Amino acid sequence: MRNERHDEPLSDVELELFVQYLHRYANHDLDQWLHLRVGDADHPVYVTLDRKPAPGADPSAYLRP
Repeated sequence: MRNERHDEPLSDVELELFVQYLHRYANHDLDQWLHLRVGDADHPVYVTLDRKPAPGADPSAYLRP
């Protein structure tokens, strides 16, 4: 199923589901890392999921929803 509502922000319920799915993915499917390019093709967002902080980043700077 594909959601085509790309021009709308997530509702509070959708955001909570997104975070739950992200936690589940991190716990069960993420091996070492994942690189994604998402969003508008003209203004993409680059997302990296990793098992360690970015080089030089303080781990306390990362939010835990």
